[in-house]
Amino acid sequence: MGRNLQTGGQLRPIDLARGHGLSTQAIRNYEEAGILPAAGRTPHGYRTYTSLHAGALGAFLALVPGHGHRTATSIMRAVNGGAIDEAVRLIDEGHAQLLDDRRTLQAVEGALRDLEPTTASLPDPAVSGAAGTFIGPLAAELGIRPATLRKWERAGLVRPRRDPLTGYRVYDEADVRDARLAHQLRRGGYLLEHIAPLIAQVRAAGGLEPLEAALGDWRGRLSARGRAMLTGAAELEAYLRARG
Repeated sequence: MGRNLQTGGQLRPIDLARGHGLSTQAIRNYEEAGILPAAGRTPHGYRTYTSLHAGALGAFLALVPGHGHRTATSIMRAVNGGAIDEAVRLIDEGHAQLLDDRRTLQAVEGALRDLEPTTASLPDPAVSGAAGTFIGPLAAELGIRPATLRKWERAGLVRPRRDPLTGYRVYDEADVRDARLAHQLRRGGYLLEHIAPLIAQVRAAGGLEPLEAALGDWRGRLSARGRAMLTGAAELEAYLRARG
């Protein structure tokens, strides 16, 4: 990081590939995708690269852990196309998303603290006559489609009862809680098969302690992503300086 890259000296595709455990085909693919600048050619038509290409490759691979393959590709395409402002905008969006994810994590932790006192004594609408929520309003509140709630039901994340007259799904307070938790954990990157056991444990234990380990893992992944973004930014800055 922070090294000065020179553009002199020819490198073969294998020279770039070896340093990162890649194949020469991957190097060619990266060039065709615009991740690397266009290669030079020998009189016989073979590709030649320079340390500038090595810098581009290093920057891209450093950007991937923090921003993902697709966004990292778009950033490098923008840089190599001279659209530096677009590249910076994409980086800014990644940081904004990370901040939003941190706020989501904080919201989940706050929701868990708020839910803890009432988890063990939630009313059963089928017995008490307490009003429930239908699928449409609940989906609208969460900002998802009703089909998503039906998918979550099949995965065991929510267990709505059926209205005996209409057959409509009715979500009681516990179902709404579980749906909210599922929604937040999905935003945190958890798969349905990982969320279902957590919610099942919450129901069985009458508390939210089983989510503590998941939230700790989520915090760790966000911190790792933030550090990866810093590493990627440093590598990209070095590449930008080398381009001049």
